[in-house]
Amino acid sequence: MAIIIPDSQITTTTTSAQDPLLPWLWSIKDALENSTSGNVSGPGLADLVSDCIKTFGGTVKYKNDVRFLKIWFLSIGMREDFETGFKELLEQEICIGNSLLYIWYAVFLESKGRLNDANMIYELGLLRNAEPLEWLKKAKVLFIDRMSELVNTHSMKLNDGGESTKFVESYVNPWSSSVMKDLLSKINLKILKYEGYHSSIKPYPKKMALNSLRNSSRNKVIEIGGKKYEIKGCAGTGGFAQVYKSYLDSNPDDVVALKIQTPPFPWEFYIYRQLDQRVTVKERSSFGCAHEMYLYSDYSILICDYLAHGTLQDAINLYVVLGKTMEEVLCIYYTIEMLYMLETLHNIGIIHGDFKPDNLLIRYARGKLTEDGFRERSGPWNDQGLCLVDWGRGIDLQLFPENVEFEGDCRTSGFRCTEMLENKPWKYQVDIYGFCVVVHTMLHGSYMDVEKKVSSDGSFVYLPKTSFKRYWNVELWKNLFTKLLNIKLGDYNMELLQSIRESFQDYMCSNPQLIRKLKELLAKQRASLCTA
Repeated sequence: MAIIIPDSQITTTTTSAQDPLLPWLWSIKDALENSTSGNVSGPGLADLVSDCIKTFGGTVKYKNDVRFLKIWFLSIGMREDFETGFKELLEQEICIGNSLLYIWYAVFLESKGRLNDANMIYELGLLRNAEPLEWLKKAKVLFIDRMSELVNTHSMKLNDGGESTKFVESYVNPWSSSVMKDLLSKINLKILKYEGYHSSIKPYPKKMALNSLRNSSRNKVIEIGGKKYEIKGCAGTGGFAQVYKSYLDSNPDDVVALKIQTPPFPWEFYIYRQLDQRVTVKERSSFGCAHEMYLYSDYSILICDYLAHGTLQDAINLYVVLGKTMEEVLCIYYTIEMLYMLETLHNIGIIHGDFKPDNLLIRYARGKLTEDGFRERSGPWNDQGLCLVDWGRGIDLQLFPENVEFEGDCRTSGFRCTEMLENKPWKYQVDIYGFCVVVHTMLHGSYMDVEKKVSSDGSFVYLPKTSFKRYWNVELWKNLFTKLLNIKLGDYNMELLQSIRESFQDYMCSNPQLIRKLKELLAKQRASLCTA
């Protein structure tokens, strides 16, 4: 690991009294130049670097000094155990706000084949908004591209037990850069005709305005497509995108969500328009709505409905912070709602791909809920429920062969289906498993761990490790997890989801007291989330 310390970083009029690190930098630079082999080696240099780190390791002044970070890199390069050095850097919080730390550590882990760990380090840097953030994002994109190509290479398998040299592509990774590039090319002419789609080959004209939102967004005004949006705060953030609550023309009655993403990504808008075309009017409010997409060479800006009542994760957290779990009747209600969602989606040939409580926004009825209409979701119950958003990982099955099977990892900790973990092909399982994790989180207040258990016929089945409480309707929950965690490719059908949903509906409608209790809990939840 060769580290070059430029003269520009150490040639300065600053005195050693003002900058005690400066003489050490000069000495280390001289030692590097005197190295005849060009490698970072030699006992004199090693001692010099080690002494420098010991001398200034506890100095607050140099904790965020990139020069000191490079001295650390120099030290790590002379060790046999690189990883310990990187861990020490993180533990001592040396330049934890600098993207170089995360990029170098991730590259090291990638070189060792530890791809998941490398991805986690990139995510850690993004979570900490390490600067320059653009460097880190670009490095993460390049890493994902390399991993996607690696996956594609491994998807080419030998025929005839390895005797033939002919390769065939057995499965498709729907999220790989090459597949996504092909899909975007395939839909390009179609998306250009969609209402609300605006494309430009030029960069966003006021880039500084977008960059400044990361640090302080409240009450800033940005212009998009000739309209002015007053930013009221950040509603969510991810590796490549931020979502902001904003007022159109500073009108508090016209609230929208702006999803600003770099690099630009039009796929989500395409999925929203497919939902517009394929989902019935009655079900459409369960899947979010996109009004416009502005695509520039450097950014994309998606303008969507803004729902102000929080997420299902927020509702779960209301109980978790009190050391409790969500009431069973409320769990049943949201389970029914999510089953409706998945039935609708899978029937129209769309997979969400990132089904988790953070992506499920809560909807409340405009009118007063009654006992009537619950089962049919009529009247006020049609406005009540959940809204599934964030379609960046959405899969349109109509763009693939009819019997397609997928491979690839969603890389979302806690939501990777067993097929992904065991390197097996999957299809609808990515949504079904995510749904099971959400249900488990509502019931237990924690993500789901599964284990293989022996069934009555001697075969193995997957079941949650955490047992059900005795006072719950255990048979309902056991039936749900047993059937949905053990779906085999080719065996899945929409009637399965429907039958499970109807079993929960039958239970709720068997006793009017359950509907009354549900109404009370929803009202209480609404008051709590609006206050929070």
